Amino acid sequence: MGMSVTISAATEQDAEQIFRLQYLCFQSEAALYGNYRIDPLVQTLDSVREEVAADCVFVARLGDEVVGSVRGRVTEDGAASIGKLCVHPRLQGHGIGARLLRAAESALGGERGAKRFRLHTGHRSESNLQLYRRVGYETVGTAEGTDGVPMIVLEKPAETYATTA
Repeated sequence: MGMSVTISAATEQDAEQIFRLQYLCFQSEAALYGNYRIDPLVQTLDSVREEVAADCVFVARLGDEVVGSVRGRVTEDGAASIGKLCVHPRLQGHGIGARLLRAAESALGGERGAKRFRLHTGHRSESNLQLYRRVGYETVGTAEGTDGVPMIVLEKPAETYATTA
């Protein structure tokens, strides 16, 4: 019998696995844009450790292996910024990304009082856009990432969490 994937809050012991997973997962995004200096690929392990300690970070586990991760934090304007959602390539397409998003939304909206959820994805990242739209996010604008990649900004009100969970 196979193991099931569980979602839980990340601990400081997860930082190195998150770091390695992020590097693996964002290779396809880098290839899509011809830019291997995108933020998730140049982030340091110490920076990931700082985010795990300070932000709302969830992981998906298959046994002891971290196979997915997402991070979020409430910003000054009351929105929850959600980012670096990633799922191991061999497990993509099985709903793990949506489960991670729901966990982050629940914690950020319920426990941390976010009024809306905001995320960014590259303008060519069709599978990401499909997932975000399927769970209720709508395009609200565009931006340029610090790495130069054109980004689409998506948001949804926090009260819609209950209808998409």
